[in-house]
Amino acid sequence: MRRYVKSDRMILHGGQPDCDRQAAFFLPDYVQPQDFDPGEYLCAIRIDAHFGTPGHRDYLGAALGLGIRRESLGDIRIFGETAYLFCLPAVQQLLLEEWNKVGRVSVTVSPCELADVPAPVVRVRPVSFTVKSLRLDAVTASVFGMSRTAAAERIRAGEASLNYLATEHTDAPVGEGDVISLKGHGKARVTRIGGRSKKDRLFVEAEVFL
Repeated sequence: MRRYVKSDRMILHGGQPDCDRQAAFFLPDYVQPQDFDPGEYLCAIRIDAHFGTPGHRDYLGAALGLGIRRESLGDIRIFGETAYLFCLPAVQQLLLEEWNKVGRVSVTVSPCELADVPAPVVRVRPVSFTVKSLRLDAVTASVFGMSRTAAAERIRAGEASLNYLATEHTDAPVGEGDVISLKGHGKARVTRIGGRSKKDRLFVEAEVFL
């Protein structure tokens, strides 16, 4: 498993900045990060269900049933009878032409601009704690309320990810804005790293997604 490395030549994007599922784009030398336009490489569709409210699993299963691979599909956002799906351009046309059912529910599919996809309703629980160092195992333990030994075991078992990239490195550095996910516990975002306590421990604030 590769160590997580931040690079200014690699951009992770899922269609909108807050997407969970993201594709990695490696920029050529002549393209600057600020010039990256996700609309050139990603797209979205709107799905209107008729007389039913399918769930996330229903939409995903129906899309995969068309022969589309999971890595070609991004986040699915559901708002009652309307859902939005981020995807790669290579599969958008197939979805538009072939998708007319989600389970037993008939659907109408249409193209959608990335900017027109509504933001998800996010509920979070704020947490604050101190750590001796900003290692992944230490922050994970404090965020999800477990011992550092248990957190380290889960990370080494491949059950954790940092910024949506799987890692088995317990000493991976964590910074402000980083997102930590742990199987069975959900995900959390580090929102602020403050000063040090009298015992030389770092103050950290985070939010756990509910």
